[in-house]
Amino acid sequence: MDFMSAREAADKWGISQRRVAVLCSENRIDNATMVGNMWIIPTTAEKPLDARSVRYSKSDGKKVKPFLKWAGGKGQLLSEIEKYYPFGDGRITKYAEPFVGGGAVLFDILSKYNLEKVYISDINAELINTYRIIRDDIDELISMLAAMQSEFIPMDTEHRKLYYLVKRERFNDLKVNGNESVNIEKAALMIFLNKTCFNGLFRVNKKGLFNVPMGSYKNPMICDEENLRVVSEKLQNVKIVCGDYRESADFINSDTFVYFDPPYRPITATASFTAYTENLFNDEEQIELARFVDDMHRKGEKIVISNSDPKNSNAEDDFFDNIYSSHKIKRVEATRIINCNSDARGKIKELLISNF
Repeated sequence: MDFMSAREAADKWGISQRRVAVLCSENRIDNATMVGNMWIIPTTAEKPLDARSVRYSKSDGKKVKPFLKWAGGKGQLLSEIEKYYPFGDGRITKYAEPFVGGGAVLFDILSKYNLEKVYISDINAELINTYRIIRDDIDELISMLAAMQSEFIPMDTEHRKLYYLVKRERFNDLKVNGNESVNIEKAALMIFLNKTCFNGLFRVNKKGLFNVPMGSYKNPMICDEENLRVVSEKLQNVKIVCGDYRESADFINSDTFVYFDPPYRPITATASFTAYTENLFNDEEQIELARFVDDMHRKGEKIVISNSDPKNSNAEDDFFDNIYSSHKIKRVEATRIINCNSDARGKIKELLISNF
């Protein structure tokens, strides 16, 4: 095994020699050894994350998790995505997620790091309203959800279906005709429907109306008060925007890590995973996003983008290889979770694209 001195490690990692010595004394560098009065370190050792910049939730010993099940959620890919987190050296102090969705990556980062500024956005108005209500009106929201849970759970299946349809109709009415005075109720209905509908889908028809039928859950957790309160705490200093991803441009600079998780490009000609808002995200939109990523790249921030791999169905399809040709593309294995056919929930490849 080859070794380097603390000074050589400091130069390699861009930190002080004193900091390297502290990391060695805390046993945070594997196989670091004291020889005489100096530390020697394996040349293969990696720089540890700076624990001074890491803040794990200690409120209940439980990691904060997404409050919704969301199509395309990144929970199963976190182990791959977190390899890109650039917060260890303290230079990157901001985070932006312009297609926040269910927020699996957001909440993983908020659980681990105390960042100076965080920005999230989405064009789904009902989703963003729910984030804001959890942040700003958590007590009233929990009260409404607890009432729905106490009413729904004791019912038999037929009464549950009637109750569900009433709540779905009310949600759609508020979605179309409501104003800010009903935002808390709308957020509560959003969570209720997500926890009780088929497969936890959020899907709308061409009129923009939520149209997912009820799922068959024996005892759904409609009001997860413990997690909702931790989520509320984590969102207190987060800027929450309902709008197009391009609006994040003013927030993004060289101090920012940006994760783009746009609606996935369908992996077959008949599949469509983009019908979660009234707006579709077609190939031209994917190309426009790639151009925006190139523009942001020139600001000097660190960027990761995820998407489906068209090579799952056509080995000759180089769509993303072409539009992100100046960036690094990694293919990772994932499981197709949301599919009405259980036989079609197999392993597929997804893309993680980065500028570093």
